[in-house]
Amino acid sequence: MSFSVRHSFRSALNSYPLSRFRSFEERMGMVAFTLMLVFALSQSVLAHEFKAGDLDIHHPWSRATPANAKVAAGYVKLVNKGAQADRLISATAEIAGKTEIHEMSVDADGVMTMRPLADGVEIPAGGEVELKPGSYHIMFMDLKEQPKEGVKFKGTLTFEKAGTVDVEFAVNAMATGEKDHNSHGG
Repeated sequence: MSFSVRHSFRSALNSYPLSRFRSFEERMGMVAFTLMLVFALSQSVLAHEFKAGDLDIHHPWSRATPANAKVAAGYVKLVNKGAQADRLISATAEIAGKTEIHEMSVDADGVMTMRPLADGVEIPAGGEVELKPGSYHIMFMDLKEQPKEGVKFKGTLTFEKAGTVDVEFAVNAMATGEKDHNSHGG
């Protein structure tokens, strides 16, 4: 009887999927490969990317704002994989009553200016544009609610050729000491 139990146990053990790999190293290699595969596949889930025609839209984000702030800023990286230039012409956000595309610059005297771009921002063919602090950005004005760290909010980006795409803006922590546009007008 002892022989049949041992034989049954050995048969069950040999039918286990990893039993095809005889050595410990082979088994550990398979476990490592599986973990790397899971990690690689999960990156697309964590990446927070969108697509509109030939445009890749990478990680739209904003920052949390202090209570009673009237404006916030939005940022995003736009990559044009197409053969023709496109243009970001407008944006919306569920948290804002009004949204504009802005450019910030510093003149020769060190004076910082910010102005709305009526024609939007061009994304060159085969090129990219990054809307980031101190440069191009989206202004969310007349805030209906404050962006809260860790909470995404919905919006849209409208392009001249690629059309309108729904996006979500991830909200990062409030800026600390760095020049940012979330405080304009607030």
